[in-house]
Amino acid sequence: MILTGPDIVAERECGRLVLDPFHPEQVQPNSYDLTLGPTLAYYTGEILDTRAENPYVEVEIPKNGFVLEPHRIYLGSSVEVLGSNFYVPRISSRSGAARLGLFSHCTAELIDIGSIGQTTFQFHSVEPLRVYAGDRLGQVAFFRVQGDIVLYDGKYQGSRGPQPSRIHRDALPEAA
Repeated sequence: MILTGPDIVAERECGRLVLDPFHPEQVQPNSYDLTLGPTLAYYTGEILDTRAENPYVEVEIPKNGFVLEPHRIYLGSSVEVLGSNFYVPRISSRSGAARLGLFSHCTAELIDIGSIGQTTFQFHSVEPLRVYAGDRLGQVAFFRVQGDIVLYDGKYQGSRGPQPSRIHRDALPEAA
C-alpha cells in the first residue's frame, strides 16, 4: 500500500520517514516532489565496465542551466535527504519532466528500506533538454512493507551528491 500525501506528512512528523529539507508545497496526493541538487556527473570512458571503477566528471549546474544530451547517462542528486526504516521509498520522474522526454530514475526506482541519503537520479533524456538546479524533476512515494524488516547497510548508505556506480564491488572472485 502507498502512503497518501497527508500520511507522508504525518509519518515525517512522527519520525518514521525522512524528508529534509521539507516543504509542504512539494507534497502531492501520494508522493513528494524532489528537487535537483547543484551538481551533475557523467562518465567519460568510451565503454563502461561493470567490473571496474568507471571514470567520470562532476560539474556545477550553471545559473543558465545544463543541457542533457541524448545517448548519455547523467547522475544528479536530490537536494532532499530521504529514506525510512519503516517504508520503502520508490523514485520516479514527475509527469511534467517525463513529458519532455526525461527519465529521472532509469529503472532503479526502488530504494531499500533503511537507506537514508540524497538519492542519485539517473537521468536520460530522449532529446536535448536544459535542466536547472532546484528543478522539481523527480518524486518519491512510500510503500508499506510486509514481513520481517532487514535494514539496508550497503555501499550507498548516507549518500550526498551524485554517486557513480559501485557495481564493480559486487563482482565475485574468479574461479580458480
